[in-house]
Amino acid sequence: MSWEAWATLATIGLMAVALLRSLAGPDTVMLAGLTLLMTLSLFSDDLPTVSQFIAGFGSKGPITIGVLFIVAEGLRQTGAMSLLTQPLLGLPRTIIGAQIRLMLPVAGLSAFLNNTPIVAMFMPVVSDWSKKTNISPSKLYIPLSYAAIMGGSCTLIGTATNIVVKEDLVDKAIAAGRLSNIQINMFTIGLIGLPAALVGITYIILVSKKLLPDRRTQDTDIAEARRYTVEMMVEFGSPITNKTIEQAGLRQLPGAYLMAIERNGQHLHGVGPEEPLREGDRLIFVGVVDSVVDLQKIRGLVPATDQVFKLEEPRPNRRLFEAVISPQCPLIGKTVREGRFRSEYQAVVIAVHRGGEHLQQKIGDIALRPGDTLLIEAHPNFAVLHRNRSDFYLISSVADSQPMRYDKAWIALTLLVAMVVLTTATRMQLLNAAMLTGGLMVVLRCCSPGEARDAINWRILLMIGAALGVGRSLDQSGAASFLANGLLSILQPLAPTLGPRIILAGIYLVSMIVTSIIGPIGTVAMIFPIALEICQQLGYQFTSFAIAMMMTAGASYATPTGYHTNLMVYAVGGYRFADFIRIGLPLNFLVMIVTVTLAPMIWPILPG
Repeated sequence: MSWEAWATLATIGLMAVALLRSLAGPDTVMLAGLTLLMTLSLFSDDLPTVSQFIAGFGSKGPITIGVLFIVAEGLRQTGAMSLLTQPLLGLPRTIIGAQIRLMLPVAGLSAFLNNTPIVAMFMPVVSDWSKKTNISPSKLYIPLSYAAIMGGSCTLIGTATNIVVKEDLVDKAIAAGRLSNIQINMFTIGLIGLPAALVGITYIILVSKKLLPDRRTQDTDIAEARRYTVEMMVEFGSPITNKTIEQAGLRQLPGAYLMAIERNGQHLHGVGPEEPLREGDRLIFVGVVDSVVDLQKIRGLVPATDQVFKLEEPRPNRRLFEAVISPQCPLIGKTVREGRFRSEYQAVVIAVHRGGEHLQQKIGDIALRPGDTLLIEAHPNFAVLHRNRSDFYLISSVADSQPMRYDKAWIALTLLVAMVVLTTATRMQLLNAAMLTGGLMVVLRCCSPGEARDAINWRILLMIGAALGVGRSLDQSGAASFLANGLLSILQPLAPTLGPRIILAGIYLVSMIVTSIIGPIGTVAMIFPIALEICQQLGYQFTSFAIAMMMTAGASYATPTGYHTNLMVYAVGGYRFADFIRIGLPLNFLVMIVTVTLAPMIWPILPG
């Protein structure tokens, strides 16, 4: 074996150590390995050139994934996700009921959207949901991640791994003449992914009660948190009209409670969960700022003050800010209405906090005092415009506080369906359909250009591009051929007795181990050339192996580092490393059994 092959394997070994010891993030480690190999290529012609090393950054896979982040952002900003999932979630009374209600919609959505943004969108939902249902979040976060992974394994666009295998590895191997043309379309992997998902969800439901921990993470001290009194109104034509308080999701709100309802000039205090809501009801809540943000995002509720409709800036473009009034503010002693707050600051006061006092007046009738904390709705540059004024001690923006574009929800859903149809029923390639859909999301104002740019997870794209470069070095240096021969020497003697499935199982098992260490993208980039080399030596058809690559790298449950959605829920669920091994390792092998059993039946390994 050449020194170039040894250098490539040594670099991959160093990367694995760095990832196992959490010395840096996956994107940093991949880029460092790529940089090292690129530097070594100056001294050899058997390593890729600089242009070949960086070709992965401009390939179809990463670009497609980046555009799909924009599609997901359009669905998030319009509330299309909650439109689909809220009726399904409800308020279950048992852990199993909650897991079923959570996993089925998450798996379904993850089949058509990249599973990373799906988990990101559902994490706050699960946090609030667990408080409302009094179910430990540690019973829900791992099922959330696993369901997203399972759903992502059902379609070509469900996970970045599938896209990279198809758009970069398979297509390039076909173009280079190393692989005969194989057909992998939108739903090809679903022939294995769907049965695996059904087996996986059933397994989690049966064993999670014993294998998942019951750890309740400590909430921030809500009792001592800054509380606001805020008025919301049931708008005319609201979907929550005639629903009870409980049905509308306004009971057991995390960090907030409904203090009273004002209806036709009368105040109803101590209303019960069965009280129906009417159009024009003014609902008076007391809660922390995060709860106020959540109230603003409930479809059919709007701030009770009509001032929010008089600002020039369109409401979906606005944000919430907290501002503390200083003694120099010219509005001291005046009510919000008398001081013409909206005209003075081009902003609207949504709520006021004053020590532990519950303010009973309407917002416009509150006389302002020094030290009052105002919750303000304004243009995103409000803090920049007023930070140097002496009117306020402090201005801070409230994270994720932009109002939802609910009027665009069906537009976003229609665009998603159209993208799937174009990809499956026409000659349009996935990248083309995704770019068209993402562009229309912006043009039709499902999300703004700035939100679209911010939605792209550049760290994932950098990691993919670097991993493809390292994988190319593995192939071109001869290291892939060396490893393939070593694996064949172990597996080939078993093939006459056990058949070609043993070769598929061996590659799957190696991929599963590597994925647990370096993650899915790095695994497919590095194991793909090894699997291709083995198939070429044995004269096997490659389709089953390509599908196995997608399944094993996209179905890593045994470690938090094995898949980025696992890492996302690791800390927030209060988990330990052993929790993932205990419930995830058997699931890994279940998916392996499903894949190795079904794939050769659908796509025969032996030619003929």
